[in-house]
Amino acid sequence: MQIQNDTQSPENNQSKTAYSILVAISFAHFLNDMLQGVIPSIYPRLETEFGLSLGQIGMITLCYQLAASLLQPVVGAYTDKYPKPYSQIFGMAFTLIGILSLANAASYEWILISVVLVGIGSSVFHPESSRVAFMASGGKRSFAQSVFQIGGNMGTALAPLLVAWIVLPNAQVYIAYFALFAVLAQFILFFIGRWYANHLKSIAGKVKKEILLPNLSQSRITFSVIILLVILFSKYFYVASITSYFQFYIIDKFALTEVQAQVYLFYFLLAVAIGTLLGGIFGDRFGRKYVIWFSVLGAAPFTLLLPYADLTFTAILVVIIGLIISSAFPAILVYAQELLPKKIGMVSGLFYGFAFGMGGLGSAVLGWLADETSINYIYDICSFLPLIGIIAAFLPNMKKVGTKRA
Repeated sequence: MQIQNDTQSPENNQSKTAYSILVAISFAHFLNDMLQGVIPSIYPRLETEFGLSLGQIGMITLCYQLAASLLQPVVGAYTDKYPKPYSQIFGMAFTLIGILSLANAASYEWILISVVLVGIGSSVFHPESSRVAFMASGGKRSFAQSVFQIGGNMGTALAPLLVAWIVLPNAQVYIAYFALFAVLAQFILFFIGRWYANHLKSIAGKVKKEILLPNLSQSRITFSVIILLVILFSKYFYVASITSYFQFYIIDKFALTEVQAQVYLFYFLLAVAIGTLLGGIFGDRFGRKYVIWFSVLGAAPFTLLLPYADLTFTAILVVIIGLIISSAFPAILVYAQELLPKKIGMVSGLFYGFAFGMGGLGSAVLGWLADETSINYIYDICSFLPLIGIIAAFLPNMKKVGTKRA
């Protein structure tokens, strides 16, 4: 175990879990991701109104996800050195403008610009918000990240239902009503930013704290990070197939209406939210490596069955898949933070950004593939992706060599 002095990491000084801040940042994440969730939820409407192909739908997701991913490691690395307690308010302003722009978009190009603005807002929000969850954890890191993440997942899950209620029976311009949630989020983020700023002031000038690093070589740390990123690739490529195209799949296969399809997507997204919380709890209790391994590889039997299921079993299977596959992310993120404990913001930005990037790339590739083959074919292909999770066996056991709080 190596010891280094650290003056830049306020999270090392937190001794008690700040539950009010965890609830607040989770609620802010709920609002942020609900606004993001509006984008895929209106795909069927956009397809009809603008005559879009599935490849063009995939390009919308790619543009949004690239904007949401490329800036995150940069934002995280910068705020590791220069914390910005109120930066999330600035990011939410981009989201607000993007939602209003999307509500009034009159062309495909206008839609792309709108989703890029929402993506920029997301890229600013996530690194610092993840740091706030880390600081407020009081050592319960997987639990704190899962509470933070479940807010986002619940927001994503609720978005299709709100779109089905507010937008689909009316018109695209009704998306503007979601701007009210962005304004509410800014008030919540101001409260969080004030706590963050006061926390920074409270530790200013105090004696340097020690931070313990994992007893691993740099090459082993790098190799472990690569394994985690590959696992994220398999997870988010598969999740992209559900969030972007599941509505089209069940409409085509079972002749459902748009509103009915939104409900089935909600089943999956709600399961994702619950699975995220369970993954955080089990990660702290049983070890993050084992949760990661089970979460990705354990979904494989059910993803392999999905293309052959009838409507009832399709609903059951997507719930099981959502529960299992979603439990990995809090464990993956905290595992990576423990590998690189002096770069919390950069790690958070990298992993959130990579997750968004893989989701966007997956959506674009799968949209093109669906146009070239069929919507059913992409689920035949994607069903094998969770098998990649077997590489989690090569991760070091952090319970044996891992870090301790300073």
